[in-house]
Amino acid sequence: MPKKNAFYAQSGGVTATINVTACAVIETARKFRSRIGKVYAGRDGIIGALTEDLIDTSKEPAGAIRALRHTPGGAFGSCRYKLKGLEESRAQYERLIEVFRAHDIGYFFYNGGNDSADTSYKVSQVAQKLGYPLACIGIPKTVDNDLALTDCCPGFGSVAKYVATSIREAGYDVASMARTSTRVFILEVMGRHAGWITAACGLAQEKEGDAPHVLLFPEIVFDQDKFLAKVDETVRRHGYCAIAVSEGVRWPDGKFLSESGLRDAFGHAQLGGVAPLLAQLVKDKLKQKYHWAVADYLQRSARHIASKTDALQSYAVGKAAVELAVKGRGGVMPIIVRKSSKPYRWTIGVADLKDVANAEKMMPRDFVTEDGFHITAKCRQYLEPLVAGEDYPPYRNGLPDYVRLRNVAVPKKLAGFKI
Repeated sequence: MPKKNAFYAQSGGVTATINVTACAVIETARKFRSRIGKVYAGRDGIIGALTEDLIDTSKEPAGAIRALRHTPGGAFGSCRYKLKGLEESRAQYERLIEVFRAHDIGYFFYNGGNDSADTSYKVSQVAQKLGYPLACIGIPKTVDNDLALTDCCPGFGSVAKYVATSIREAGYDVASMARTSTRVFILEVMGRHAGWITAACGLAQEKEGDAPHVLLFPEIVFDQDKFLAKVDETVRRHGYCAIAVSEGVRWPDGKFLSESGLRDAFGHAQLGGVAPLLAQLVKDKLKQKYHWAVADYLQRSARHIASKTDALQSYAVGKAAVELAVKGRGGVMPIIVRKSSKPYRWTIGVADLKDVANAEKMMPRDFVTEDGFHITAKCRQYLEPLVAGEDYPPYRNGLPDYVRLRNVAVPKKLAGFKI
């Protein structure tokens, strides 16, 4: 394959380590100067490709790219934008190829989760149908940890470390005040269909009586009576109750407890706040004083407490993506393969995008205790290596020192395009 430029974009909800992957892609591409010209980043994900809004990463010095290694958020902007099928939206795909041809792009790297894997696969298929040579590589990322085939997802280890730390610290706080004040604390974490983040909260409990006492997973149907009985019994036994709950917990009829009725760009139900709903239930039925918190963006942006394992894996998949592309591979995604848990060993494998796109990996039932309210030893063995190690950012004036790139635009060559 002759020397070509590369396109890289970030998609979906960002993570504490997605910029680690961006760093890896750009640094590795710079080592293959005989095969890769410039790396153009899409401003705000695939939208940047459709609107020819490209960023020239060659304008950034090596030190700035290296600083991405410790910077949260999405350095080039992300988006929630789902491409439809070729027959439904042929004009969009033709536009993508038109932009890639105009800027001599032969490599496509799309860094995201389930829907992003679907986008990468579609672009790969369309490039083939339209006869345009394009190596399409999906790069895994999602705090939800629900991508198929990969053992874990870059971004998850750090959110897991953050929520487990948060519920442990909050547990100490509530325990110290429970006699005369709050006795029930509820932490709401992300997880629409899969309860991996809630499960990670369970790591904070090392012995009976430690927080969290109750975990609520999307995979386990919510039983109001059983929940209230568990909370009541926990308060009576330990003096307080700390709870972690996934935003996607459902009623027996399949509806989300907190569904707002709205839908996002991918057609997913917009979820409201399940924590305040449960808190009101505790107040009304058990007459207990409560506090609740929603981890929300804090959990996925907490670069100051990132997992070292996660940072290493996030870099590894970005590096592998470029290496696969220059070898002529396309329509694939680098994945993490666990070799052993104790000691923890892993390597990078390769999966076909068609097998990853739109598939979801749920929590296995044997990762959840029989009563449905906590994690098993098997789950703990899976999770512990993923939160291991610290990878602190540099600090300046007492605060994390993060980088903001210049993001110099590439001159446009085509007419405008409305998305």
